[in-house]
Amino acid sequence: MQSKSFKRLVSAALAAATTITVLRHSPALAQVSSVISLKVGGGSFTTFVAQSNGIFAKYGLQIQLPRSSAGGSEEVRQWLASGELDLADYGVDNAIAMVENAGVDVILVAATDYTPTELMAQPEFKSLADLRGKTVLVDAPNTQNALALKKILSTAGLNPGADYQMKEAGGTSARVAAMLKQKHYAATMASGQTAVRALQAGLVSLASTTSIFGPMLRYGVFTRRQWAKENSALLVRYIAADIEAQRWIMNPANKDKVIDIVAKQSKLPRELAAGIYELDMGPNGLAKDAAIDVARFSNVLKFRAEVEGSWGGKAPAPERYYDASYHEKALAMVNTHAAK
Repeated sequence: MQSKSFKRLVSAALAAATTITVLRHSPALAQVSSVISLKVGGGSFTTFVAQSNGIFAKYGLQIQLPRSSAGGSEEVRQWLASGELDLADYGVDNAIAMVENAGVDVILVAATDYTPTELMAQPEFKSLADLRGKTVLVDAPNTQNALALKKILSTAGLNPGADYQMKEAGGTSARVAAMLKQKHYAATMASGQTAVRALQAGLVSLASTTSIFGPMLRYGVFTRRQWAKENSALLVRYIAADIEAQRWIMNPANKDKVIDIVAKQSKLPRELAAGIYELDMGPNGLAKDAAIDVARFSNVLKFRAEVEGSWGGKAPAPERYYDASYHEKALAMVNTHAAK
């Protein structure tokens, strides 16, 4: 979940000022003496809260989005591979695709959310079969969203190329916006705030990933393995900030504040924002303490193997694609600081 306001909240002035104030009163973080900029692709609601609440600054970090956050999966992959980005908080299947399709040694280091993705369609379509002969929008042809779309449509006997056309159209918000402007774009995958906005604008949901694939990990933090090794202290601080932000969001005492943020950020009526909040707090919502749920991540690999035929149709062990050691250190850092 993200918005244009995210960019306005990542200024160096805000980060520096907050860092100086907090570090003076945070003995556990006394070793942080200067603000370090990290370039992050994508960005989630957790990232937004960590930045706007001064949590990244507390850990001596300033977050930058060096390119438009509207960039799709292909762009984020390219920027991360080239070093233009340090980290990505994005669909986790992109990390797998970078390893398997581009040979880039990428690892998942934290989780963000489990939000199911909906197949959103123009209101005149009442069933999956109605999408035969139509054009559907994807961020890239082999991402988690695209694979989910293929699998869902296959349950109605529809195959890409033969029965429908896939067109790349950027990130989720950009795809939904394109559908609202051009009615010949029949469907796309969306989740969270974007799915709610799509429903409010008149689109309909024809299917959900939860009912077809079971619980899955949708968003997470990933980076190049070499970058993680060379910048382990920075990475641990980044994850620690994510953990603190996730705890703040999920703390029942902050419910009204979180709903207000969602309503303002997404320009939604408060009752709809409250509905999003309830989903985020549920078992298929935000990832508690930003920890990687290995079973959910394994489901991502399984459905990729099934839909794309990757690895000869048999998913590999998930340990190949994630490293939990950085999260373990970050969690210890947060817990130590919270105990003081």
